[in-house]
Amino acid sequence: MKLTLLVSLFHIAMPLHAVESISKQPHVLFIAVDDLNDWIGCLGGHPQTKTPNFDRLAARGMLFKNAYCQAASCNPSRSCILSGIEPHRSGLYTNRQKMREVMPDVELLPKYFSRHGYWSAGSGKMLHYIIDPPSWDAYFPDKTKDNPFPRTFDPKPRPVNLPRGGDWQYGETDWAALKVTDEEFGGDWLVTQWIGEQLRRSHEKPFFLACGLYRPHEPWFVPEKYFEPFPLDKIQAGPGYKEEDLNDVPPAGQKLGRNRYFAHIKNEGQWKKGIQAYLASIHFADAMLGRVLDALEQSPQRDNTIVVLWSDHGWHLGEKEHWQKFTGWRACARVPLMICVPKGAQGLPEGTRAGAVCERPVSLVDLFQTLTDLCGLPNKPTAMGHSLVPLLRDPFSPWPHAAITQLDQPESYAVSTEHWRYIHYQGGDEELYDIANDPYEWTNLAAKSDFRAKLVEMRSLAPKDFKPLAPLSETKVALPK
Repeated sequence: MKLTLLVSLFHIAMPLHAVESISKQPHVLFIAVDDLNDWIGCLGGHPQTKTPNFDRLAARGMLFKNAYCQAASCNPSRSCILSGIEPHRSGLYTNRQKMREVMPDVELLPKYFSRHGYWSAGSGKMLHYIIDPPSWDAYFPDKTKDNPFPRTFDPKPRPVNLPRGGDWQYGETDWAALKVTDEEFGGDWLVTQWIGEQLRRSHEKPFFLACGLYRPHEPWFVPEKYFEPFPLDKIQAGPGYKEEDLNDVPPAGQKLGRNRYFAHIKNEGQWKKGIQAYLASIHFADAMLGRVLDALEQSPQRDNTIVVLWSDHGWHLGEKEHWQKFTGWRACARVPLMICVPKGAQGLPEGTRAGAVCERPVSLVDLFQTLTDLCGLPNKPTAMGHSLVPLLRDPFSPWPHAAITQLDQPESYAVSTEHWRYIHYQGGDEELYDIANDPYEWTNLAAKSDFRAKLVEMRSLAPKDFKPLAPLSETKVALPK
């Protein structure tokens, strides 16, 4: 009787929002941004970028400045994040494979949350051009069609700016400022409209709500107002660009770097236009993120929602003579990662400190374990990675883990620690970089005798066993229209 009275008086004395934070599991807002490198203000990747909303979210929670994707292309990266299984264990290494052919029975993150009492819903691109309908309670567009893309404005005729260099060129490698409004453009505007509606309404269950922003994925078509802050005559190359940067890279790295795109783009006089369009597409993605953050702030759930933002991999715009993704270099492997945890979350009652920064090397595969810990759910036995909760509590906590980024062959990968990076190619070619003093990886130290001990140390951190590459699919994916 006395205990009951004491508990009642305790609740009466507490503010209502504090009582709710104790009695409710936190919601999760899980935001993916496609093909975004470090060209956002809070990561300092390009001096001309304009990303007030990315910076706003980073200022609210923790920014991981040394986060790495698990794979250097969309399909293996996203499949790893949502399954919790790394490519070298699943055998899913490339965009040409199908997730459900390689991992037919794996339970994905939204389904895991749904099975533990959450309402799991999403919109936009979370997996590689599929929705995987059984994994979600609700989706926009209609999940039964298994196509994650809403209506998106498509200019005609194509290409608009960049001529095709041959059959090797991806048809969506093109850019243009469109004379349309955000609403007429559709795409991510429609995704964020639907996400905002879900955020603003009341929910009986805690939610796992996934928002997939497609830009800055190609084609870099966005409304012209997003090009205006970036006059073409003022455009600068990224700070990581250096001429003849492949000279000290072994043959396997040179072959991967020189993939014909950059040479073709320069020959067509389109390099500055490409950089301009990428910056504009990031600026557009930032505006769409702002719509989501505004909706959250206006919602009943604003004080009880964990926000996680990540990109599946980075992007080269001339660095290492490369254009696109698919590499082990930092321009591709390093990604934005931000986590904002409100006070009262079961796994981190104190929440994240606003404006916190972590320099430890972390991996996107860590997100599965991190979210189950934060939400008080049992850990999934098959999920790999390491919970980031110790770092969310204290960004200077000991962290003995290296981050692995897989390339499209089983024995081709990169290993990242806080101050060093190692790249290994199938066949034995190697690269070693001191990123504390050489953040753009301009000097390969692998062949220098002074660094033999460091090379041995980095080799020891690599995966020991690689599952064979599963069969490739020849099925073409549906692109947004």
